[in-house]
Amino acid sequence: MASLFETLWQAHEIRPGLVAIDRIMLHERTGAAALRSLAAAGRTVATPAHVFVVMDHIVDTRPGRDDQTLMPGGQAFIAETRAAAKAFGLTLFDVTDAEQGITHVISPELGIVLPGLTLVAPDSHTGTQGAFGALAWGIGSSEAEHALATGTLRVAKPGAMRVTVSGRLRPGVTAKDLALHLIATHGARGGEGMAVEFAGEGVTALDMEGRMTLCNMATEFGAFSALVAPDEVTFAWLEGRRFAPRGELWGQALAAWRGLRSSADAVFDREIAVDAALVAPMISWGTSPQHSVPLTGRVPTAAEAGLAPETHARALAYMGLEPGRPLLGLPIDGAFIGSCTNSRLSDLRRAAAVLRGRRIAPGLGKALVVPGSQRVKREAEAERLDRVFRDAGFEWRESGCSLCFFAGGESFGAGERVVSSTNRNFESRQGPGTRTHITSPEVVAASAVAGRIAAPWELG
Repeated sequence: MASLFETLWQAHEIRPGLVAIDRIMLHERTGAAALRSLAAAGRTVATPAHVFVVMDHIVDTRPGRDDQTLMPGGQAFIAETRAAAKAFGLTLFDVTDAEQGITHVISPELGIVLPGLTLVAPDSHTGTQGAFGALAWGIGSSEAEHALATGTLRVAKPGAMRVTVSGRLRPGVTAKDLALHLIATHGARGGEGMAVEFAGEGVTALDMEGRMTLCNMATEFGAFSALVAPDEVTFAWLEGRRFAPRGELWGQALAAWRGLRSSADAVFDREIAVDAALVAPMISWGTSPQHSVPLTGRVPTAAEAGLAPETHARALAYMGLEPGRPLLGLPIDGAFIGSCTNSRLSDLRRAAAVLRGRRIAPGLGKALVVPGSQRVKREAEAERLDRVFRDAGFEWRESGCSLCFFAGGESFGAGERVVSSTNRNFESRQGPGTRTHITSPEVVAASAVAGRIAAPWELG
């Protein structure tokens, strides 16, 4: 009667509330604090081989970059993290490393995350990696210090939720749309305190990139973590990766991983059913992923959105919108394709397919493509996707978190309306006063060409 979550929890629970941690990932924005505190206390890292340090959050993504960053004090964060990682003997993916990239992109690429493992990182979207049948969640710097020193964490056990997606998504509908549909329907706290397992044909039909997008957005659903049971698609994706098992160990791993699934009679604290046929291309209108509607829809009233009047009014005031306004046709000022949600090769391929042979609208401001990793960047360039983006008028950047969030560095302008493939549309998320509409990469591409929020099918 065990769910996949329960199986993973029992395998790692040392005693009630104390869980063994298999992998730890740190980035330069918060990792230095944990390592500094560890050193100050005279402690060592319990298992250095299981700790990976990434430069991704505040690195500059402009071509020819180095340690210089637009974030005030950013260079010090990078230098301190580098020095600490070397002092503790940790695996470091530095600014110019060939495998550098966003934490939740490079970990799967390298086989750091594997089915059945526990993995933590001081980043709220760590649950992305649960797409591989791992139990992965975000933590704070003090928790990271504890995990580094002991290989364990005290954790209040979350509940178990299953979201079953029946049928397959229609052509032109993506995992991002499925996630926004779920959050808009059930609220930004719909999965609060839960380890959410995504199941059903609508999930198993997704490729690994789509599964990662879905698990990534579970954070915006309030979830503790998200999981997808590993299957042959997972195993084929992982085989041969740098840190994945090899040879005889690979066969042993497969034998164990194939048993990682919820039993037919597994009991969940809550279940949600989603009909894939009802999911449409989505876009946000307000200042939370919950504030999303079908791309062909209109800005809802407070009652239609299920929001308190004051919450609804604040979102509308910030976004400069009014109830009943269609989203299609709304003029935009900028476009962004990137983030740990939608910056993988398949995302770039879909956006490039929309842009091929077209140009962004005259007068459109900043339009950026930021690949999720250096590997994604190389693979995209091998397919000449970078040429498609450049010819269309987009900037082609180095990998990193970049304009997914504003940390005192690069930003869009106050009052600018931006279509973005990121996961959050909070107030000032992409710059002070910036108005962000989150959607899929292909809708970002189509909107950039039209100079307004547009659907790919409108371009012909």
